[in-house]
Amino acid sequence: MRIASIGHAAFALAMIALGILGLIKGDFASVWQAVPETVPGRTMLAYLCAAISLAGGMGLLLQGTAALAARVLFVYVLLWLLLLKVPDVFHNPTVEATWLGCGEIAVILAGSWVLCAWFAADRAWQHLGFLAGDAGLRNARLLFGLSLIPLGLAHLIYVSETAAMVPAWLPVHRIFAIATGCAYLLAAAAVLAKVRAALAAALCAAQMGGFTLLIWVPNVMGDPGNGFQWSGTLISFVLTAGAWVVADSCSKSRA
Repeated sequence: MRIASIGHAAFALAMIALGILGLIKGDFASVWQAVPETVPGRTMLAYLCAAISLAGGMGLLLQGTAALAARVLFVYVLLWLLLLKVPDVFHNPTVEATWLGCGEIAVILAGSWVLCAWFAADRAWQHLGFLAGDAGLRNARLLFGLSLIPLGLAHLIYVSETAAMVPAWLPVHRIFAIATGCAYLLAAAAVLAKVRAALAAALCAAQMGGFTLLIWVPNVMGDPGNGFQWSGTLISFVLTAGAWVVADSCSKSRA
């Protein structure tokens, strides 16, 4: 087994869990992959995507397949970004929710990109040097920093909706929503400026992990038969793992 970091293991497990959920449901992860019902062969495509996620996650945990799995997952997530989320931005560029969708998948893409850069063989992808090695890591962190901006803005623009998701036992819901949004924006600035980038990325991963534990896990425990809640929980886990991988990469390079 070839485990580059704890974030790497978490990312692999998150992709495995998403794949298992997709195979059980026979559908896409509703929070992430909003595929129209009119798409031909939609059910078969859902099973195929679930299988890719499952196989990719398992492949990341094996030394002989980690590099290939990282590349497959990178291309897989990139296609979801380009085919599902980017068109929404072009159609509704003034709606922040469309940018939020891009930002969330971009976090996952950044995590898979870091793994690609880590596992690329010395002679691999020489014609695509921006994907591997130090250049790949820098570009993945740049993407991660940019992806945090729409996440932070969403908390501020949709402050009421964000506050409504805060657990009832926590006080000052609106302040909590605003504070977490500002935290994303500050982290974005730190990562892009390369000032305490490792700390900023780690705190982002911790914040995302907190959302998973405090919001999504109680929701799924309260309604275990709800596929949407399971999708939301696992997507939140993947986001956390993606940020975690980026934070690990920053720490390794002492960024």
